[in-house]
Amino acid sequence: MKRGPTVDATHDDWIRRAQTLDLPGSHHIDGSEHAGGGTFTVVSPRDGRPLAGVADGGAAEVDLAVAAARRAFDSGPWPRLAPAERGRILSRVADLIEAERADLALTVSLEMGKPVTDAYDIELRALINTFRWYGQLADKLTDESPHTAPDALALVTREPAGVVGAVVPWNFPLTLAGWKVAPALAAGCTVVLKPAENSPLSALRLARVASAAGLPPGVLNVVSGSGPVAGRALGLHPDVDVLAFTGSTAVGRHFLRYAADSNLKRVWLELGGKSPNIILPDAPDIEQAAATAAWGIFFNQGEMCTAPARLLVHSSIAERVTEAVIDRARALRVGDPLDPATAMGPLVSGDHLDRVLGHVHTAIDTGARLRTGGERVLTQTGGTYLQPTVFDCVAHDSALARDEVFGPVLSVFTFDDLDEAVALANATDYGLAAGVWTANLSTAHQVSRALRAGTVWVNCYEEGDLTVPFGGMKQSGNGRDKSAHALEKYTELKTTWIQL
Repeated sequence: MKRGPTVDATHDDWIRRAQTLDLPGSHHIDGSEHAGGGTFTVVSPRDGRPLAGVADGGAAEVDLAVAAARRAFDSGPWPRLAPAERGRILSRVADLIEAERADLALTVSLEMGKPVTDAYDIELRALINTFRWYGQLADKLTDESPHTAPDALALVTREPAGVVGAVVPWNFPLTLAGWKVAPALAAGCTVVLKPAENSPLSALRLARVASAAGLPPGVLNVVSGSGPVAGRALGLHPDVDVLAFTGSTAVGRHFLRYAADSNLKRVWLELGGKSPNIILPDAPDIEQAAATAAWGIFFNQGEMCTAPARLLVHSSIAERVTEAVIDRARALRVGDPLDPATAMGPLVSGDHLDRVLGHVHTAIDTGARLRTGGERVLTQTGGTYLQPTVFDCVAHDSALARDEVFGPVLSVFTFDDLDEAVALANATDYGLAAGVWTANLSTAHQVSRALRAGTVWVNCYEEGDLTVPFGGMKQSGNGRDKSAHALEKYTELKTTWIQL
């Protein structure tokens, strides 16, 4: 994934900026801040210190936010604006995000541990581009008029679906919020956003920016709180028409049940992954393939649903590739996310660090070979740092081969022929993403078609832009974020038949 231009700031600059950073602590409901409910503390994984007290929303706050979104949809101006005007406002949101880019990036880094350079270069770039792209798309959608008999006229129109509940995780708190909020707003819907408990601060700040850009009250509401309370209330709410969720497969099942137990709202899920990355001996650049494999699993601390956690390498080049990955893992700088020299920051929380270490210890106990890493580091900082970790000799039926670790832990497998590689790649409950490295065009097409994954990268990984959809197959979910296809989640098809 390519970086954008990095802000010119040193480690000391970021630390000083953090000391005076304005961190929001209230819900954003109906265009203003709302302090209802209790409070909870957001702890920075950088050093284990409290960052801010944040309003802890429950059913009452969700009710208020949904009611505001309902009013804004049923009687407010947003769904009735000309699409071009909605687009102009979304473009202004992008402009104001750009103006606050450094503070938003710093907020993300502090709350979930992403290196601030990645937050600025990648996360904020994605958010800005998303609002601009959907702002430009808003007035370019077309309806249909199918050919009928001469005595009738048929119209097929797309109408905004209504109130959208969006529940997003902490690993890309603004990118994934943008992927849901921007197309929903472009379609004319109103939104209630529930960010993860670990990363509510950046979403609350985004709501302020959106209001300042001209979003009418009630169009975008943000309620902070826990998944089992605020998330559940949103999933069960009878006035929510669509629920879009990114997170674990286990929680996704809950949202399907909430829909069944309430108003049968449409539920769109982007869930976990255990993505295979296949390197064939005819890869155009084996060193680049190995470097990308290392980058992909250790980027964002491995806390990425598309992370290439299963490296499948032809036996003739397996040790060469594995050693190259190990060398890069050992050279990777783990440290303070506010240091521009840091390549990998802390995991999001102590609980998550314990879960990832649990996977590591289980893998060792069940016979996998630890080639590097596997230990907590920088404990004196109070932060939750883990070494980049590589295993080989992993049993195909082991938990490490099957389960999503969501951390910087790579499993290396070998194969002897192409059919075996495809079978291994597809031997998972997930189907989110995959990679294949080959110089043979026919092989690239054949393997891409055979892989059961929503995205297949050839001779690269994590590349793409907003023109292409993102989502998974099997237990990685349904529906698509990004591209014009995302609007399908937030619109309803209506047929009008006119007898002439």
